[in-house]
Amino acid sequence: MKTNHMAMLAACAALGLGTTAQGHHSTAMFDFSKKIEVTGTVKDFEWTNPHTWTNVRVEGGRTAGVYGLEGMSPNYLARNGWTKRTLKAGDKVLFEVHPLKDGRKGGFMVSARLADGTVLYNLPRRPEK
Repeated sequence: MKTNHMAMLAACAALGLGTTAQGHHSTAMFDFSKKIEVTGTVKDFEWTNPHTWTNVRVEGGRTAGVYGLEGMSPNYLARNGWTKRTLKAGDKVLFEVHPLKDGRKGGFMVSARLADGTVLYNLPRRPEK
């Protein structure tokens, strides 16, 4: 009987660990070997878990459209100087972005240069190679 209980506990523990590991999504859709600049007007900034999200309206030319930019979690960004009010609808911002591999308008945010020149980073700054 004790052996059955131990086997059941081990199975439950393994199952529990497996679901935790599956809870996070992949970043495979982003091309981390490239960086592009996206300059536009913030449509909205979602300060939500597990990741923040910024929609940016880009005007003119063949790059025109709304770009969806994924960012790190609010907790992480707060440690890098961000607040839920850092980006507001109507703000003109230059974003540095790792683009989507499939060419759609969007990507993973590297940094945001605000109208006053302040640059905030989504990830810790790393020396360029």
